[in-house]
Amino acid sequence: MSKKQYDYIIVGSGIAGAILANELGKQGKEVLIIEAGPGISQGRNEYLKTYFEANMKTPSSPYPPLITENNNPDTPSDPSKQNTPRPTIPGVINWSDPSKSYLTYDTKTSRAFASGYERIGGGTTWHWLGTSLRFLESDFTMESTYGVEVNWPIRYSDLEPYYAKAEEGIGVAGNTASQEAYGVKFPEGYQYPMPAVELSMVDDMFSTRLAGMPPIDKAAVFVSPTPQGRLTQIRQSEKRPQCAGNTSCIPICPIQAKYDATITLKEALQHETVEIIYQTVVTSVEIDQATQDISAVNYVQYEEKNGPQTGSGSFSAKNYILAAHAIETPKILLNSPNPGLKTNSTQDDATIEKCAANSSGLVGANLMDHTMYLAWGLSEEPVFPFRGPLSTSGIESMRDGEFRKKRAAYRIEIGNEGWNWATGDPQNTLGDLIFGTDFTQMNPKKEKLFGKAMVDKLNNIYTRQIRLGFLIEQSPCPDNRVTLSKTETDNLGIPRPKIQYTLSEYTKNGFLSAKKTASAIFKQIGATEYTVAPPSTTNPAQNGTYFQYKGEDFVFYGAGHVVGTTTMGSDSSTSVLNSDLQSWDHANLYIIGSSVFPTITTANPTLTIAALTYRLADHLLGKN
Repeated sequence: MSKKQYDYIIVGSGIAGAILANELGKQGKEVLIIEAGPGISQGRNEYLKTYFEANMKTPSSPYPPLITENNNPDTPSDPSKQNTPRPTIPGVINWSDPSKSYLTYDTKTSRAFASGYERIGGGTTWHWLGTSLRFLESDFTMESTYGVEVNWPIRYSDLEPYYAKAEEGIGVAGNTASQEAYGVKFPEGYQYPMPAVELSMVDDMFSTRLAGMPPIDKAAVFVSPTPQGRLTQIRQSEKRPQCAGNTSCIPICPIQAKYDATITLKEALQHETVEIIYQTVVTSVEIDQATQDISAVNYVQYEEKNGPQTGSGSFSAKNYILAAHAIETPKILLNSPNPGLKTNSTQDDATIEKCAANSSGLVGANLMDHTMYLAWGLSEEPVFPFRGPLSTSGIESMRDGEFRKKRAAYRIEIGNEGWNWATGDPQNTLGDLIFGTDFTQMNPKKEKLFGKAMVDKLNNIYTRQIRLGFLIEQSPCPDNRVTLSKTETDNLGIPRPKIQYTLSEYTKNGFLSAKKTASAIFKQIGATEYTVAPPSTTNPAQNGTYFQYKGEDFVFYGAGHVVGTTTMGSDSSTSVLNSDLQSWDHANLYIIGSSVFPTITTANPTLTIAALTYRLADHLLGKN
């Protein structure tokens, strides 16, 4: 790697880093991408093999091959000691002793943060679902419209042309009329790049049987096809096939019909002025105390997957862009001392960490996720799940309304994977019938079946399984934070992130509504509901995600949508970045990715990350 002066250094090669590098590279800008994880795999077979052989089918299980203790596949190694961080691994992390997590907590004050991410070329888009929804106009104006949360410093109209560019770049399949039905705005005559994915039999059943259902909180209840980042026609320019209906979108599309950022990253690396270096973890930025400009990024390197640090150094550029994810980006800033920091905050100066970009005291603050409520049941007739993309439709009409003044809104994802997420099926019901247990509530008599009796019962159950997922918006809360652990370091000697995370009353009220809505929907379609939230004493590994609220038991699930921690805003005392995603404190520092979101809104974040990145590229290139 040359030591030349770059125009831009981009930290991270996920969808934001890849898009930005490609757009800058098209204009001949000298760009260095620094990726903390391993490089782009030449094929998918290695990852697929790891996934097939993994006992625990988590979103992270294929990437990269998991190192095990004593070569025993049943005992994954301590995730806190992996160079590819594993924030959550069911069966390994027990909330009563969360030390075997890359994330650290004070379990007396914090709940578990239930979402993870990847350190790998292409980032977490390797295992995103592909859902590509635009935000609604009101999502940008929550404070003005409903008197809750905060406003974004930009509006839907500022982002609309970039949504179109993002949809083209990803190759989104969708139907504009179905989105317009619940308030999404498009230019006249606009069409998605790809025809919509065909609805599944599960979708058709919900759509037919929900017809005529009374509104809930004045919101109509109807099914909409979900715009998604997967090809429904062959895209010759990328030599990618159309979707073949594999139900493994999370954790991996075996044929790359679903978009992932390696597609754009490979295009970016075709430009002579764009370089990338892998297995290089940026630890901090250097700050020129005279000008407050960023003067360098510091890094450490490793050669073996979980090997020790093998090198260190720094790189310099004219401009710096952190695109390292909503946990890793604030970790870099918090690890960058800035003794000359001049605060611009309502907080007590003594409480503010004197680090990069932190004049507001909000670096690491406002950590959010879509905290998910899952509901599941059996339909009256077979709908044959476990086929097609994991989700092809949803109930989007409940994303907005006057109810947002009092409780969190949500979108409802209709699952095609049966009870896989909810109970671990098809494996667990099979195990119940073999061993005479009743984990999934499908064997209350605890019978041990075999032969035709078992096959008939399994067919009756598997063909009727249905699942709803409620993606509940979470309030931005300054106390929900990423900080640095003062006692724990990772395998490379870098302080590990410490998480403080709770749910607001506003979000919990969304859970109450979601539970009532799920039961009403199952009743309307004639399904038998089996949703259960286990008491905290029955499953210690879930203690961190279990809560009681107004007499109801809940377990929340992570959506993988890690948002906030370096938010954009219109006031330097209440945000980390301005509306152009530029640090208020350092003129040559920009941040891009989900960490810049002031609110999480009601839609999956990836499409908006892409749109914001195209907008930033235009700003950097002087086009707006």
